[in-house]
Amino acid sequence: MTLDIDRLRAETPGCAHVLHLNNAGSALPTRRTLDATLDHLRLEAEIGGYEAADHERTRLDAFYPSIATLIGAREDEIAFVENATRAWDLAFYTLAERYRPGERILTCVSEYSSNYIAYLQVARKTGVEVVAVPDDNTGQIDVAALANMIDKRVRLIAINHVPTQGGLVQPAAAVGRIAREAGVPFLLDACQSVGQMPIDVEALGCDFLSATGRKYMRGPRGTGFLYARRVAYEKVEPIFLDNHAARWTTSGEYQVVPDAKRFENWERYFAGVLGLAAAADQCVALGMEAVWARIKTLADGLRARLSTLKGVHLADLGALKGGIVTFSVDGVDHTDIKAKLRAQKINCSVSTRFSSRLDLEGRGLKDVVRASVHIYNTEAELDRFVAALDAARR
Repeated sequence: MTLDIDRLRAETPGCAHVLHLNNAGSALPTRRTLDATLDHLRLEAEIGGYEAADHERTRLDAFYPSIATLIGAREDEIAFVENATRAWDLAFYTLAERYRPGERILTCVSEYSSNYIAYLQVARKTGVEVVAVPDDNTGQIDVAALANMIDKRVRLIAINHVPTQGGLVQPAAAVGRIAREAGVPFLLDACQSVGQMPIDVEALGCDFLSATGRKYMRGPRGTGFLYARRVAYEKVEPIFLDNHAARWTTSGEYQVVPDAKRFENWERYFAGVLGLAAAADQCVALGMEAVWARIKTLADGLRARLSTLKGVHLADLGALKGGIVTFSVDGVDHTDIKAKLRAQKINCSVSTRFSSRLDLEGRGLKDVVRASVHIYNTEAELDRFVAALDAARR
């Protein structure tokens, strides 16, 4: 499938106002997503919030098959959650209730700070050991080392698919095969990969997958979802329950709902549900193979351009690289670079050690500039970005 870039840009209002290379932070939504979200907010204002939800019940229920289609899941395996971190937390802390001293959580060097803080908290409370599997010579998780570390102590394998601080794409499917063969639960943080590349949860072999709406899916902020494989969610009772996730059956009894909605709560951002469903449907309509090809082409082109600048050093690792391009610039404060570019309506970001201490600290990097491309970006925009960066660094 060929993407019509002019049409994509016309359907993305923000393209007329900014050169947006902060898609790994929060991408520019389409009119379709805007309309789905804002129309429901207007309906709530006109007839009432509860009444608007009742009026749009069919469209709200369509959220589940929309997300399921995007990632190759069953609709009963999808839960709407307000963001990727909370979705990840729901899976992790539910599993962690059973951990005991001497058991192990295996993760990756590039792991995100919120996730690693959760590991450390559970380790402090339970005595479980947190072990980062070393990287191979490309900078991705060493799959052979992971396989050799599997033993009866391992209770969880949890990694990110694409880290926040670089272009690396982890070999998640290979990790999933090891997890399944060992019978170890596999939790995948996919907040940077869903919407950027084709995702098939069966091929990935994950038991749980967390994702956000605001990044490559181009959905509203305050939206996300949790995928929970049926055979995985049926074995656990979520750490939090309310009268949506469970039913109060008698004065002294309750029953958890029979699908992944057990991870949800009753109150939610209903306009955001519709906006995220619209974003998922648009991803499917565009074709994720075409989206992924476009993003890789733009990212590779940006890396090639940056490599020509004196004093600019690319920082991306991995055998396979995606749409996040990171680099350092000699002799300048990266935050100042970001501010100078923003003053020219050019958006990028800075990833610091706070986001991924094991990775950046291990490589001796204080921080890196992050420029993340999406399908609506153009070659001309990349030229403009690199020229503006070159001027700013001088």
